[in-house]
Amino acid sequence: MRETSLGNTRALVNAALLAAVYAALTYVTKPISFGAVQFRVSEALCILPVFTVAAVPGLFVGCFLANFLSGAAALDVIFGSLATLLGAYGTYRLRDKGYLAALPPILCNALMIPFVLRYGYGIEGFLPFFVLTVGVGEIIAVGILGNMLRLALLRYGSRLFPEGSIG
Repeated sequence: MRETSLGNTRALVNAALLAAVYAALTYVTKPISFGAVQFRVSEALCILPVFTVAAVPGLFVGCFLANFLSGAAALDVIFGSLATLLGAYGTYRLRDKGYLAALPPILCNALMIPFVLRYGYGIEGFLPFFVLTVGVGEIIAVGILGNMLRLALLRYGSRLFPEGSIG
């Protein structure tokens, strides 16, 4: 029982730390983290469910806090956080698929956030254009930076996240 509670405590701490890092990175890079053309450096962290399931709730809470504390529209706080949750869960499910683990956050954000831009912020424009701009930002953040982070952590990830799966 003691080992289980230690594992639960470690997972909770990892989730909380990840939430704090995601929120801080988003807040610090606020000028480029929001809008029709956006690049969230913090989205690189969406690859971390490859290493630990604790990253799934951590990323969700971090995104929620980042959006809420940055004064984002209510629809962004709700659906932006939901897109991160779904993407993180998808990454966890694809944790053994290498580079493909980055696809769920890219797709979830590229398909959901354009509607948030239109209906949450009232930004006029062509929805497919928003899919492209958000998608390109996600490809750079998660597909490139996130996978660079994944590759860097492959060697030491089991020490940082001993309860997780390395893939």
